[in-house]
Amino acid sequence: MGDFRHISVLYDEVLHYLQPRSGGVYVDGTLGGGGHARGILECSSPDGMLLGFDRDQEALDAAGLSLSAYGSRVKLFHENYSHLSDVLVREGIESIDGMVLDVGVSSHQLDKAERGFSFQQDAPLDMRMDGSSGRTAADLVNTLSEKELEQILWDFGEERWARRIASMIVAARNVEPVTTTARLVDLVKGAIPRARWEARLHPATRTFQALRIAVNEELQSLERGLVAGIESLKKGGRIVVISFHSLEDRIVKNVFNEFARGCICPKSVPRCVCGKLPVLRKLTGKPVVAGVEEIAVNPRSRSAKLRAAEKL
Repeated sequence: MGDFRHISVLYDEVLHYLQPRSGGVYVDGTLGGGGHARGILECSSPDGMLLGFDRDQEALDAAGLSLSAYGSRVKLFHENYSHLSDVLVREGIESIDGMVLDVGVSSHQLDKAERGFSFQQDAPLDMRMDGSSGRTAADLVNTLSEKELEQILWDFGEERWARRIASMIVAARNVEPVTTTARLVDLVKGAIPRARWEARLHPATRTFQALRIAVNEELQSLERGLVAGIESLKKGGRIVVISFHSLEDRIVKNVFNEFARGCICPKSVPRCVCGKLPVLRKLTGKPVVAGVEEIAVNPRSRSAKLRAAEKL
């Protein structure tokens, strides 16, 4: 378990916007290696509590060891953070003081070949964040219709060659099931004309992103988790979210905008009759991004975007 590696992105910025304090109850919905969690526990000492969620049992086991010094101040859950409301009811916790989400795949998951997340290493085509349940990426590429595969690649990967890639996958699986990352990479490379490969982006990047998102239902979980987190916050409580691509950031932006919006009466109505009041105050206009120094140390932070809001 000691080889679990994940560098916490925008660490200082998370703590700046979350403002953990003594006695508070905080949720880390994407525990990973426990980096953000450790910062929250330090800032909320001596008696702040942290509830840590992760779908990956390896991450939970590693975080359990690294956070063991904090004793009863830490409670860990092998759960999707979208189940936050159910967990809070089960634990008898009425509300929380803050929540942080660092969504997407972790460095450890990408680097561990057998998890099947990376197009750079040959492995079984898995991609499940919770390896104990659910359909694998191999299940999807070998059972979905060509149209369904195309839709996934277009919707979740914004892949312009989605139709050709889906067609290539279906033709290949009719001969032999597609079960490894290397085989899928070869098919994607064969579907995209060599002259159209992008200089800074591996041709399989968008396909792997799309399948990973589909396998783990990441966008649905993000929207449900955001709503659950906002509804669970105390007045003055804060939510901080780090996303890594436009689909995630768009969801965060839209949910924050919806909860920060007040009156929805038509402009033709002279005075408000809907009574709708804003629930959130956005703390970040444009998303906060990593600085040059952080990117130099952790290149994966280059695409990170942080948004934060406070409960009114």
